[in-house]
Amino acid sequence: MNVLLLVAKAPVRGLVKTRLCPPADATEAARIAAAALLDTLAAVRATASTIPVLAHTGRFADAESGAELTAALTGWHLIPQRGDTFADRLANAHADTGTAFPGRPVLQIGMDTPQVTPVLLTAALERLAEHEAVFGPALDGGWWALGLRDPANGSALRDVPMSTGDTGRRTLAALRGRGVRPAILSVQRDVDDWPTALAVAADLPGTRFADAVASVGGQLVSGRLR
Repeated sequence: MNVLLLVAKAPVRGLVKTRLCPPADATEAARIAAAALLDTLAAVRATASTIPVLAHTGRFADAESGAELTAALTGWHLIPQRGDTFADRLANAHADTGTAFPGRPVLQIGMDTPQVTPVLLTAALERLAEHEAVFGPALDGGWWALGLRDPANGSALRDVPMSTGDTGRRTLAALRGRGVRPAILSVQRDVDDWPTALAVAADLPGTRFADAVASVGGQLVSGRLR
């Protein structure tokens, strides 16, 4: 059994996806975040032979779709995020997951890639079975997945500046500095701004995420939202 670790923030109005505003307002942005998280939770749960773990921050009771999210998390192992910086919280999430499930490989993703599927996650886990680590680069220079056979190597993240255009490069350099050479996964888009939200939604017709994006006022034209 592998561990699928999802690092996420409760989609509370005004605290998530603020770069989608405008054109979205704070409530719409939170609804898009909630939809992305729900789609990601479903993809993780549908991935065979995995233990689902959520490293979370924020109050789901205050979140958009809070009741639906709480129901979707039934059976998950929940770990509160801890640390002053996002880098610390990521490193601690790997460490805490390793403590909870010793000896198991951990594949960590976030809530910014609602396009992940069980097929994509299974492929990443299969690569992780063959390598000491895997790394999924994001189109914006960050990363969408990090798999470690030894979660202690997550401590390499502590000194990496997050949410920058070279976070991916620096993360790889930090891992390689510890002697870890990850296999590289496919490039994915992180949903951080409105153009990316439109592009990802256009590829996901019928999903919660696409519906939430369309509700802001976009419309499908020739198969794409605009």
